[in-house]
Amino acid sequence: MNIKVVCSLVLALGISFNANAEKIAVLGVQQALLASEAAADFRAKLKSEFAKDEQKVLDLEKQVKAAREKIAKNKDLVSKEELKKLKIQFQKVFAEYQRSGQALQQKRMEREQAFIQEMKPRLDKVIRGLIEKEGYDAVIAKQATLFAKKELDITPKVVELLNKQ
Repeated sequence: MNIKVVCSLVLALGISFNANAEKIAVLGVQQALLASEAAADFRAKLKSEFAKDEQKVLDLEKQVKAAREKIAKNKDLVSKEELKKLKIQFQKVFAEYQRSGQALQQKRMEREQAFIQEMKPRLDKVIRGLIEKEGYDAVIAKQATLFAKKELDITPKVVELLNKQ
């Protein structure tokens, strides 16, 4: 297709969309979910749940830095055997640090996904109710819009309704 045909189609779709849709809104679904009180409670719960794991990763990070500094300081002062032992020790601590950090990140992602799955029915119910109540003809994802007037954004309304549930 050439550019003129594509532009004509886009223009025609835009005109027909405007002719048929009288009430349009934009919604930041993820933004609404993350701004809810449930999300704030979840973040607090997650923080306390993973506090020990986070502290372990921080302690390992300190050990890695200390081992690296020890190698740098003693590089020219110790035998090759001793330097080799220091490097092996560093590699072990660094590997444990990476493994623990990745495990923590994986656990967090799994918990976040579970939270989103748990919230999805509530969020869908709130959105459907708002669409029916307000009579929207179209609700467009905020991320997909180039520009929308602030008055068209129903994200704050969705947050408010989510918090009431």
